[in-house]
Amino acid sequence: MEPRVSDLQALFTPRWFRQQARRSRLPLQRLLYELLKQAVQAGQLLPGSVLPATRELARDLGVSRNGVIHAYGQLTAEGYAQATRQGTVVVAWRALQGPGPENAGVPGHADDGVRALPGLSRRVAQANRRRTPQDDLLPFMPGIPALDAFPVKTWHRLLEQTRRHADSGDLSYRHAVGEPELRQAIATYLRAARGVRCTADQVVVTDGTQQSLELCARLLADEGDLAWIEHPGYGGARVAFQQAGLRLQAVTVDAEGMAPPEAWWQARPPRLIYTTPSHQYPLGSVLSLPRRLALIEHARQHGAWILEDDYDSEFRHDGPPLAAMQGQVPDAPVVYLGTFSKTMFPALRLGFMVIPAALAERTVGVLGELVRRGHAIEQRALAAFINEGHFTRHLRRMRRLYRERQLALREAIELHWPWPVQVLGGQAGMHLVLPLPADCPDQVLAAQAMASGLSPRPLSVYGTGGIDGFHGLVIGYANTPQADMAGHVCTLAALAAKCRA
Repeated sequence: MEPRVSDLQALFTPRWFRQQARRSRLPLQRLLYELLKQAVQAGQLLPGSVLPATRELARDLGVSRNGVIHAYGQLTAEGYAQATRQGTVVVAWRALQGPGPENAGVPGHADDGVRALPGLSRRVAQANRRRTPQDDLLPFMPGIPALDAFPVKTWHRLLEQTRRHADSGDLSYRHAVGEPELRQAIATYLRAARGVRCTADQVVVTDGTQQSLELCARLLADEGDLAWIEHPGYGGARVAFQQAGLRLQAVTVDAEGMAPPEAWWQARPPRLIYTTPSHQYPLGSVLSLPRRLALIEHARQHGAWILEDDYDSEFRHDGPPLAAMQGQVPDAPVVYLGTFSKTMFPALRLGFMVIPAALAERTVGVLGELVRRGHAIEQRALAAFINEGHFTRHLRRMRRLYRERQLALREAIELHWPWPVQVLGGQAGMHLVLPLPADCPDQVLAAQAMASGLSPRPLSVYGTGGIDGFHGLVIGYANTPQADMAGHVCTLAALAAKCRA
């Protein structure tokens, strides 16, 4: 069949092209290419049409011939046209667009036999986080440290010093387990401050606790294995394990922490056990020593791994921080997880794992296939921040500050809350839990608080496996100034009273 002459000149009149050029800031050759491509996609230039000669179109539109040659060449390279002896010819093109009345009759659309694009995977179908970074900065948001109290000038100075010593090698992929300087600094700190038994070879730097959990699920368990998680508990662990294809068993938490029934070890033995023993999230309880030792011994007998998330226990308010579970027994089957999001600031996106010595060498090789690490400058600056003593001094200041802010929050609740209430937690960390009666739904109250500029989290969303029984507000105090505490509590108290009315 003979190619037919294109009606491009009827579509691209000189006046119309000049109007498009004024509206767009693109170079003329780029604009011409984009307009030609859109015309092909919309079916305005039909398959088999011969585009005008380059000299002819350049003269008509007032562009250079080289610009037209470039546009034709790009269309040909991307498969919208082909060069033939007759000239540049439009080829058949099928659009990947969904059905809709505006596409009716256009070749390549859904009514022409092409299916709509596939949707999201089943693993993430229920995920729907709509909170913004601005929401996370509102008063009472749990998990956000006192950002205004961080030594920003010291941090910037260390970053600049590190940048001055960087070379071209720092621009490539870096060590999969993290920069050696930071791994050594973390190991030294953990041995002295947290009682962790480790060397630098056991430390793996990650992008935060969430990545640590995802890596543990992939490194230590297979799809279909069972993972025990706390109820209520950290939702990020639930998401990480579910996306790895693990089955979940919720273990209810009481005043002494995680309490799995003895019979479960035989009936439903786990491969992974996730726990926050030094400061349970979100209830704030501490896993008792007998339960710690029993959990370790059972895990050893049944070939399970314990994932100890020690996310904010540096901020203990009634004595020195508790020793880590990992160091309480030699060669414990425990992977210790830590983060700098609480002790430093969230945007740093650095955390770490301490893996058992027996797995260290093998893990290095595996991680080389699973992750591509970067951010060498930030990691070395953090190592200097720790080694020069800034980290320890910052923690000391934050412990005092958080103790004062928690006291102000407790006093305001006692003075202004509309009914007597027993606050949960407070031995450590950066949040308290305020129980609510059944006639004051926590998710409703949290939504009303958000509308009023406050960001406590409903306790019920931390539930696991559809188990009921926990209802209240998780109130962060670390990033809320002491002077503002009473006013914010009054606002929340008024909303709570109205909620019950």
